[in-house]
Parts: sequence; structure tokens; C-alpha cells
Amino acid sequence: MTAIGQRAVRGSLWLFLVNLVSKGTQMGVTLVLAAFLTSEGLGLVALAVALVNIGQVVQSMGVYDVVSRTDRDPRRVAGTLLTLSAGAGVVLALGLVLAADWIARALDAPAVAPMVRLAALSLPFAAVAGVQMGLLHRDLDFRRRLLPDAGGAVLGAIVTIVLAVVGAGPYALVIGLLCTAVAQPVLGVVVGVRVRPVWDAGAAAEALRWIAVVGPGALVAVLLINVDYLAIARVHGPEAVGVYSLAFRIAWVPYILVAVVLGGVVLPLCARLIRDGQELSEVVGRFTVAVLAVTGGLYAVTAALADRVVVFGARWSEAAAPLALLCLYGLGISLLHVWYQVLKAAGHARRYLALEATHLVLLVVGLPVFTRHGVVAVALVQLTAVWLVVPCTWRALARRGLGPPFRALAKGVAGVVLAAGCCAAVASLLGDALGPPGSVVGVLAEGAVLTVVCGVVVLAANREVVLRWRSCT
Repeated sequence: MTAIGQRAVRGSLWLFLVNLVSKGTQMGVTLVLAAFLTSEGLGLVALAVALVNIGQVVQSMGVYDVVSRTDRDPRRVAGTLLTLSAGAGVVLALGLVLAADWIARALDAPAVAPMVRLAALSLPFAAVAGVQMGLLHRDLDFRRRLLPDAGGAVLGAIVTIVLAVVGAGPYALVIGLLCTAVAQPVLGVVVGVRVRPVWDAGAAAEALRWIAVVGPGALVAVLLINVDYLAIARVHGPEAVGVYSLAFRIAWVPYILVAVVLGGVVLPLCARLIRDGQELSEVVGRFTVAVLAVTGGLYAVTAALADRVVVFGARWSEAAAPLALLCLYGLGISLLHVWYQVLKAAGHARRYLALEATHLVLLVVGLPVFTRHGVVAVALVQLTAVWLVVPCTWRALARRGLGPPFRALAKGVAGVVLAAGCCAAVASLLGDALGPPGSVVGVLAEGAVLTVVCGVVVLAANREVVLRWRSCT
């Protein structure tokens, strides 16, 4: 376990670096777009990207997990998955191009149609990159992912920022997205991840069996994070989508930087431990506390700074309240992401699907009732739904001997609550002492103070876990 543990921790650090660069550039893009676009323009971009995100999940349908779990030749399985996924990507891209006008009318946002057509062209390229990443994940080789993933993201960000500055408007992000999608598989080949399309009937059958269960779950997962955009667009229009999108993008950062990193390591690590006949509960406990400590700390700081969102411009002041609520939502979805990887690795994909479906039903029931009350109500629906599913998921893990020990879970939650309380208290004491809400210097100064306070509290509350992680490096 020590050798695997060391490999997992080092893989986590490499994947963190990958996400820090790639998602950090996305955050930079968000800042630029907030400065150069109107709320309506940002809303149109969010709608186009949401639709393409759904297409990306449909074309993959969870098949990349097969590469991590299979006992077959992983190269041959990857080649078969490439044939399936890239083919689906071409079909979906063509479908979105042809249906763009109808989709735009359904959303009552006619200006989004040409952006959907352009963004749809990214789908086949994303399919190729996804299979390449699947091979790297199987081997916990996240170091080589740095160039294709982070490099592609940086290229796309540069293109987006330049186009935004010269006045390309909402098209800046869509063109940048397309550049990223094209660059990633090319850079994947540069680092030596070459996958040739092949067809293996046995591998295809294995993949299709997995798709039959996990595929719908993956589709449900992407609907969970995009259905709110579609609901807001239908009721309030692109301008409200823009306000909500800014709040959601900021709240999504800790999830991407931490939960996605740890989840990316958990699935192949747990799959390997299961093949070796080892227990998972202790490992799941460590990853759970890590998610609570790190994402909880980041969300505590972000929530305390929510009213500072006006640093992007006074027009974004309405994003402060949904941002604070979405921080609590983000913590819940971070826990679910890691726990779902454990369920899938252990072969309980049907339970994963049932939990995801339950989550979607809660949203489908709540959004039609509350969306008319505005973006704050939508954020509250998301928050409530996710925290109704969290205890159900923990119970599902515990019943199968996979759940984190309750004592460790309770201690981790207590640490998050204490950190959030301290951040709120310090932010209240500081007030505007470090600068007015719209001051960039004031935001950075207050953020630095809150980060130090939160870091001290989190480390003090999780000393044992920190020592265990350090022993694996």
C-alpha cells in the first residue's frame, strides 16, 4: 500500500498542477469576460458552452472509466473506445449544427445559434483527447497530462483574451474553446500518447455494458450542472444567466482544483486496490477528509468574499448572494464526486446511477417551482438538492464497507464549520478597512488574510490526516 499510496499522492500533486494551470487560465478568462462582456453576452456564452458540455458527455458516456478498470489490453480497449467516442462526436456535432436554430428558439435566445454551431465543432477533438487522458489515468501518470491539458487550456485562454480585448464579444470564448479542443489531442501525441482507432468486439461489448449503466449517470451528472442555466434562460433571459454564470464559475473553481483532482486519482487507485484484494474504507476516509479540509477552506474564504464580486464591475452585484449559496453547494458536490468514483471503482455503478437520478429528480421538481423567484432561489434549489443526496450516498458507501469512518467524517465537517465561522468573523471585523468592495487591492489583501486564518484553522483541525498524507510523499 505504501508504494501505491506514494504514487497516488504524487499523482494528485501532478493533477493538481494540471488543474491549477488549466482552470487558473479559465478563471483568468472569466475575469476578462466579466470586464469586457455585458451580463447578456456572458449569458449567451454560458448557454452555448452548457449545450456543448452535454454533447461531450453524451459522446463519452463514461467509457473512459473502462480504460482504468479493464483487465484487457488497455491499448486495444482505448482504440475501440476511440472509434466509438469519436464517431459519436462527429454525429453529435452534425446534429447540433443542424438543430442550432431550433435550440435557440426553444431557449428564447436566437443569438446563441451561431455560437452553438461553432462550439459543436470541438466535439470530435474532445473525444480523442478524452481517450488519451484515460490511458494516463489508468497508470496514474498525470505528469504527462500537463502539456496536453494545461497547454491546450493556456492556448485557448490566450486566444479568448486577445479576441475579447479586440472586441470579438461572446465569440471570443467559443473560438478559444475550439482552439483548446483541437490542441489537446495534438499535444497528447507530442507527449507520446498515441491511440489508433481499432475495433475489438470483446472490448466494445465490455464498454457497452459499462455505458448501459454509467453512461446515463454521466449524462445525468452533466444535466445537474447545466439544467439551471437552461431554466433561468427560459424564465429570465440571457442577462440573468450571465449573473448566475459568474457566481457559478467562481464557485466551481475549488471543486475543479481539488475534488476533480482527488476524484481523478481515487477511481484508478481504488480499482487497483480492489484487484489486489485490499480494503478501501481507510483510503476513502483520507480522501474524504482531504476534500472537506481543502475545498471547505477554499469555499469558506470565497463565501466570506462574496460581496466583493463587484470588483468585476458594479453590474455584477446581484451575483454576490447566489455565490455565497453556491459555495455550500460546491462543498456538497465535491464530496459526491469523490464518493461516486469509489462506487464506480467497486463495481456499484447501478447505485451511482440511482443516486444521480435522485439528484436530478430533486432539481427537476424544484426548479420549475422556484426559478421564477430569481437566481438566488435557483442557487438555493441546487444547494438543497445536493445536501439531500450527500447523506444517502454516505449510507450507500457504508452499507458496502466502503464509507469513510463516521468519526473522521464528523471531524472533517466540524473543521469546515469552524473555518467558515472564523472567516466570517474576520471578514466582519475587517469591513472596508483594507479597501472598498470594488478595490482590487482590497480584495487581494482581505483574501490573503482570510486564507491564512482558514489555513491555520484547517491544519489545526486535521493534524492527523496531514501527517498521514506527508508520510506517503
